[in-house]
Amino acid sequence: MRRTPPRRLLAAALLAASVLAAPVMATSANATAVVHPAPHDRDHCSSDGLGRGVTARLDKAIADVRKKAAIPGGAVGLWMPGKGCYVRATGVADKVTGQPMSTDFYSRIGSETKTFTVTALLQLVDERRIGLDDPISRYVHGVPNGRHITLRHLAEMRSGLFPYSADADFAHDLLSDPSRTFTPRELLAYGFKHRNTAAPGKVFVYNNSNLVLLGLVIEKVTGHHVADVIDRRVLRPAHLDQTLFPDGPNVREFPEPHAHGYTNQTLTGAVADSTDWNPSWAWSAGAMISTMHDLRGWAKTVATGELLSPETQKQRLKTLPTGFPGLTYGLGIFETGGWIGHNGSIPGYESVTVYLPALKATLVVLINTDITTGGQEPSTLLARAITQIATPDHVYDGSAPTR
Repeated sequence: MRRTPPRRLLAAALLAASVLAAPVMATSANATAVVHPAPHDRDHCSSDGLGRGVTARLDKAIADVRKKAAIPGGAVGLWMPGKGCYVRATGVADKVTGQPMSTDFYSRIGSETKTFTVTALLQLVDERRIGLDDPISRYVHGVPNGRHITLRHLAEMRSGLFPYSADADFAHDLLSDPSRTFTPRELLAYGFKHRNTAAPGKVFVYNNSNLVLLGLVIEKVTGHHVADVIDRRVLRPAHLDQTLFPDGPNVREFPEPHAHGYTNQTLTGAVADSTDWNPSWAWSAGAMISTMHDLRGWAKTVATGELLSPETQKQRLKTLPTGFPGLTYGLGIFETGGWIGHNGSIPGYESVTVYLPALKATLVVLINTDITTGGQEPSTLLARAITQIATPDHVYDGSAPTR
């Protein structure tokens, strides 16, 4: 078993480590700092979109982080109304062929999936088909202490349930066969065999079990697969035609073009190409795929509540302390340095999608590794470095600790 504690495995990053959870080929992950603009990308900016000085500083900062964290390739988009924008791809999408990274690739977005799942849930709240303070036992049987754990507790990561992805048997079963398909009930069973970690509502613990349960609630209430519900009720109204939830017979779907992903979350700790690993283990907590273009639009949509009533969005954005300085968490969404949104991590890929209401700015980061450096997620290192330059009064995860 890998030396990293099992709870980091697949914990979907955010809070797990910094904001928040094949042999290496000869091509070095940090061998190039060449910038690859995407001339046909709808979100492309001019070469000095934020001014030559700021643009040059961002180029250098991103190159420095990529070198320090050995990030094979990354795509960054920063849009600041009234000031300009910065859209760049650097490094490689494939360490074997040297194919350059691009800003128009599809990418696995891990725990950013939670923002879509919770949006679908809150739409049902707006329709009065469910209540945030309903007990989970009303919808899903067999949840430990389910009569006292509410849907609100689940969405705000305060259920007290044991996370299935922290179970050693789960880690072994997944890493022994990354192509395996898991059902939601199988996932939950890994966590339910443990005692709860705390009373409901008392302690923040980042936990994929919570979002799998909310996915089951959505299915119970609507009578449809959660992937179909999210597609119909969230993706289509938000005009996100490059975003998908691979599930069922299409669980292995990964549209082209996409980068190869690299992880050391393996049984031996060796780096492997995880591009085609089955994402079913993350389901409604982390299986989705998107692009920079779609995430740019989604950042504002989710942060401003365009698909929800003002009252429900207000509840969503009522963020509470997490125990990580500078980071608070609401209903499937976080706030750090004034930035609102979520990040994601799944073996081989990481992402950040956040919106800054104070400046109406949007930041999207997509990279093709989840290998931590000094206990910190590489996507967090990038987002922090970018915001220290572009929005110094609003630094992403400026003080969150390492683990």
